[in-house]
Amino acid sequence: MAISRDQQSLVLDILGQALDLTVATNRPDGWPQATTVSFVSDGLTLYLGTWSHSQKAGNIARDPRVSVTVNAPYRAWDTIRSLSLAGDATIVTAPEEMTKVGALMMQRFGNEIAKHGSIDMSQTTLIRITPLIISLLDYGKGFGHKAEIVLSAMTATN
Repeated sequence: MAISRDQQSLVLDILGQALDLTVATNRPDGWPQATTVSFVSDGLTLYLGTWSHSQKAGNIARDPRVSVTVNAPYRAWDTIRSLSLAGDATIVTAPEEMTKVGALMMQRFGNEIAKHGSIDMSQTTLIRITPLIISLLDYGKGFGHKAEIVLSAMTATN
């Protein structure tokens, strides 16, 4: 099932409202590790930055399969709108993509970044997450309403 215009609009709205996401990576011992991080997006593609020596950076370098949840702010259950996705994570190395992600981060988090002075990018890893399957929750259409959107076939790793 391809993503409809309405579904894509809702996904982009959720991504635009949420300031953080939870990413689950696969630890070396097989156990999942879930971490909440700030993020930016370019369409359906998600980007996050992390310390180069973090466990999640190591996990992703070894196994690119991730699961992600993103929730739009809500006050009542009937307004819950969120997504969870399965995706491929890739460490960003191309200078032009790194520049683009930096600009997206400054646009979204510039005030917060300014509070902390300069960031040592030599110790930062940028990660791109490409969604393969999205489960889109929209409780405004009924409690538990979910649409599954397959964007790309998943391949086995390991």
